[in-house]
Amino acid sequence: PALVRSLCCQCGVPIPPNAANMCVGCLRCQVDITEGIPKQVTVHFCKQCERYLQPPGTWIQCALESRELLALCLKKIKASLSRVRLIDAGFIWTEPHSKRLKLKLTVQKEVINGAVLQQIFVVEYMVQSQMCEDCHRIEAKDFWKAVVQVRQKTLHKKTFYYLEQLILKHRLHQNTLRIKEIHDGLDFYYSSKQHAQKMVDFLQCTVPARSKSSQRLISHDIHSNVYNYKSTFSVEIVPICKDNVVCLSPKLAQSLGNMSQICVCIRVTSTIHLIDPSTLQIAEIDGNTYWRHPFNSLFHPKQLEEFIIMDINRVQEKRKGAGAGARSNKHTLAEAWVRKTSELDTDHQYFCNTHLGHILNPGDLVLGFDLANCNLNDEFANKMNPHHIPDVVLIKKSYDRSKRQRRRNWKLKELERDREGMDTDDERQYQDFLEDLEEDEAIRKNVNIYRNADVPVESDTDDDGPPRISLAEMLEDLHISQDATGGEGASMMT
Repeated sequence: PALVRSLCCQCGVPIPPNAANMCVGCLRCQVDITEGIPKQVTVHFCKQCERYLQPPGTWIQCALESRELLALCLKKIKASLSRVRLIDAGFIWTEPHSKRLKLKLTVQKEVINGAVLQQIFVVEYMVQSQMCEDCHRIEAKDFWKAVVQVRQKTLHKKTFYYLEQLILKHRLHQNTLRIKEIHDGLDFYYSSKQHAQKMVDFLQCTVPARSKSSQRLISHDIHSNVYNYKSTFSVEIVPICKDNVVCLSPKLAQSLGNMSQICVCIRVTSTIHLIDPSTLQIAEIDGNTYWRHPFNSLFHPKQLEEFIIMDINRVQEKRKGAGAGARSNKHTLAEAWVRKTSELDTDHQYFCNTHLGHILNPGDLVLGFDLANCNLNDEFANKMNPHHIPDVVLIKKSYDRSKRQRRRNWKLKELERDREGMDTDDERQYQDFLEDLEEDEAIRKNVNIYRNADVPVESDTDDDGPPRISLAEMLEDLHISQDATGGEGASMMT
């Protein structure tokens, strides 16, 4: 049967009958179902942390054209959309740096006499920059709720350099507002006490340390009973570094398996690793044990003297005494005759036992401490039998530093921090730390070492030269480049 047609009451065009008696064109002219829905809306975006503001006060991370961003944009016009039925919504592509987002919406609404009208329209969102509260605090640099003051009362900062690498590896510096370096430590500032507590817990797990905390009342709202405190955590790292010669108390030496009181610190991790150079006996001392039986380093690192090996004999391990502890299998016991390089014109030689028998040969240069000609101002050393104190303690083999620096084809990352001023001694200490990494594989495992593309690759098989780090242990350095389009608004990209 022929379709029944009726005429539009406005323009007279034949149309299928409908409740409004109008063609679609005339109906649209009479009624705009999108009336009251804003066609231009503003959204706020923080450039620093790349988050969008979801009113009233929540900042959320959204990728461009993501479901999260679509939901955020629809919430901005939620009230006006309640009068219509939303059928479809989607983004229209805009240039990522244009600071514009366009949303194509399809809506339906019942109009005259029950006729349902469907309409497609575009809402344009202007992206305005606004700094979020968290970024405001970071930029202000003074708005902090908690500070962690890390201190080590030593003249050499080897433990600090190691700690810095651990913090970088485990990304524990991400929540800090600011890091400030002072002469005997670092201050870490945080926006919340929880972040500071997390850092303190990490420090106590990675280095031998003790901590105490205090808090100061800043303000108090008597109406809501809200207290605002600033917390201070003080962390003291044990004042012993790698390559220190220490004198233990008789009680502690006895409890460690009748060790000699004079020992060498070969490493500091979560414990202090000691070796007795006369027997190769090793021991580990944790923070709690150290603070119960504290001891000091006998020498300052600058007091290291250079010796030349005149003669050296590897010796069989001495028979263990009663209750003796474990011995190192990575070192070799040797007896050596040495002469100071500053006294080569004399016949004065020193005899000593050393744990470095595996790397020393006659003619080698070695760094050590002269105990025979020094005044040991230490409470335990002064009470020791002089016959039990060695004349010389050898610490490490000496290599040509300038050659090592030239051949070093790797680098480390550093924490960004406010410095009071770099000392020339700091650079020397940092070079010492880099050399320790080359010589000590155990510490190297906890540090991210990056390949330095500026230094040409040489063969790793150089038996005579100083220890080196193999390419297999290095990470390729990350170079995070800007988006190809770059320019203003690039930070909107995620």
